[in-house]
Amino acid sequence: MKIDNFEIGKGKTFIIAELSANHGHDIEIAKETIRAAKRVGADAIKLQTYTADTITIDCDKPDFIIKGTIWEGQKLYDLYKKAYTPWEWHKELFETAKQEDLICFSSPFDKTAVDLLEELNAPAHKIASFEITDIPLIEYAASKGKPMIISVGIANEEDIQLAVDTCRSVGNEQLILLKTSSQYPAKIEDANLSMIPDLAKRFNVSAGLSDHTAGELVPVIATTLGATVIEKHFILDKKIGGPDASFSLDEKEFKQMVEAVRNTEKALGNIDYNLSEKANKSREFSRSLYVVKNIKKGEIINEKNIRSVRPGFGLHPKYLKDILGKQVNCDLGKGDRFKIEFVK
Repeated sequence: MKIDNFEIGKGKTFIIAELSANHGHDIEIAKETIRAAKRVGADAIKLQTYTADTITIDCDKPDFIIKGTIWEGQKLYDLYKKAYTPWEWHKELFETAKQEDLICFSSPFDKTAVDLLEELNAPAHKIASFEITDIPLIEYAASKGKPMIISVGIANEEDIQLAVDTCRSVGNEQLILLKTSSQYPAKIEDANLSMIPDLAKRFNVSAGLSDHTAGELVPVIATTLGATVIEKHFILDKKIGGPDASFSLDEKEFKQMVEAVRNTEKALGNIDYNLSEKANKSREFSRSLYVVKNIKKGEIINEKNIRSVRPGFGLHPKYLKDILGKQVNCDLGKGDRFKIEFVK
């Protein structure tokens, strides 16, 4: 599966910098954040495509007042009015990303958002965790034939299966499920990263992480568990403020995370029992059979004159039992490498 020119699951984790609301309603900040995402090593920048009216309604009833989060007491409509990325910016932001050779796509929150992103040739569609139950939206986005990235933070197994089946029902098999904790910020103990390999196996998809914890530890662990995608909120400077600033990484922090993930990939390497040149060189310090006491021609080989010692230039120690009690066919001196042809 490819997202633009990036091959998913080929050994390099696809790292997404999530712009979200981290622009302070200033397009220049948004564009500079895209440039910064390129500087820190992200593979992609992701937007969110909604307005307050496409995601909720302007209503003061208790159902529409946020409770139990960092946005406590705010009206949904007011929060999204502050957080949204203006649709008229999208073309310019996509162009900025293209100039930076950075992949750009978005999370659509209704069908009109999908249409806008299709006009901009977005190479993938991301379904946010809270939209996983919006089956009509998932079906419409999946029908465009682009890779579908779906966060599963609030989903049970039935929800996930329905979303996956919906994509497949319109012929879209390009699926990536992201484990996420839909708390902002999230605690490390809620990460439950063991889900990543299980999601991949259980639903026969690619799997990764959308992370809201602090720092780089959780993305690094996710990488060791086979995450093909890591998404993290990115802000140019936390002084910008906004609804997502508290759980976003700034430029320095995001760069450290990218470096940690890339170093983790290097450390994981590949399954390969063939030795590298360096490993072969190190075998010189392994054990082998050496003459440890002068031996005259015709003498009997025993464990006092032939031993397994370092270095590894002599005969393999596995032959020791085979040669014990046999005669040598030449004079040998202490420190000589023993060879099988010395046996009479």
